[in-house]
Amino acid sequence: MSDVFNLLLLLALVAIVAAWLKLSAARDRAVLEARRQCEQHGLQLLDETVGLRALRLRRVDGLLRVERCYGFEVSIDGHDREPCRLWMLGNSLSGLSLPVIELQPHETLANRTDNVVPLRPRRIDRLN
Repeated sequence: MSDVFNLLLLLALVAIVAAWLKLSAARDRAVLEARRQCEQHGLQLLDETVGLRALRLRRVDGLLRVERCYGFEVSIDGHDREPCRLWMLGNSLSGLSLPVIELQPHETLANRTDNVVPLRPRRIDRLN
């Protein structure tokens, strides 16, 4: 009886290690995708890492698949931290949530001759 118990314990351990390796590889792909999206949108990926936030089932072509949500932080101007989310379905990006950048009114942008878009100062809400 102990041989069967040892075999089941070994199989459970192998399954846990295999799941951990698969999730680690998926996390590495999410880090690469977050880095690529930050470069594309002119943001700085802070801490060069993502963290698994949620798992959900999503129906794709009639099949239920697991969609992973990763959270990470970016900086717009180097002085702030903004939360972002990235949804991965298998190896592909299925959703992205980035911070909103508030631009100055159109009238002031029309008179500019360079290609720099100025940002409004951030409003700090304080509880007093």
